[in-house]
Amino acid sequence: MIDIEYSLNTGRAIAQELLSAPYLYFGTLTPSDIPDGIAGVYAIFDEKSGEVLYVGRTKNLRRRLYTNHLHGPKTNARLKKYLVEDASEENITSMDDAKQYLKKYCYAKYIGGRYGSEGKDRRVIKLFTGCTVHSRRTLTRG
Repeated sequence: MIDIEYSLNTGRAIAQELLSAPYLYFGTLTPSDIPDGIAGVYAIFDEKSGEVLYVGRTKNLRRRLYTNHLHGPKTNARLKKYLVEDASEENITSMDDAKQYLKKYCYAKYIGGRYGSEGKDRRVIKLFTGCTVHSRRTLTRG
């Protein structure tokens, strides 16, 4: 049986830790701003709306945020791809437009270290997205 109170308290603590983490603004981001080789769960926020645009987990935060999300091609930069494909974002029609949007309006926050196990990572992702992670590429709501 799941202890609901324990789950709620754990969720609140994880959310507070992520929300109190330092801001990593894509507009001024350099590789040295991110510890090398750190694993963890991260969220990318839209500063204009406060909306969480992307939640992910990685074994190397520096590579994922700086190399993949910010500078990566369509195959590695899922968030930029999603922004280009989002019909509500009329001004974002190319990967370069998406990169400029990230630089101008987005920041990331992360929780590193403790959430390295796949099971814990999946629980953290579900907390922030409402989705269950079934595999590396499959999410379901609820």
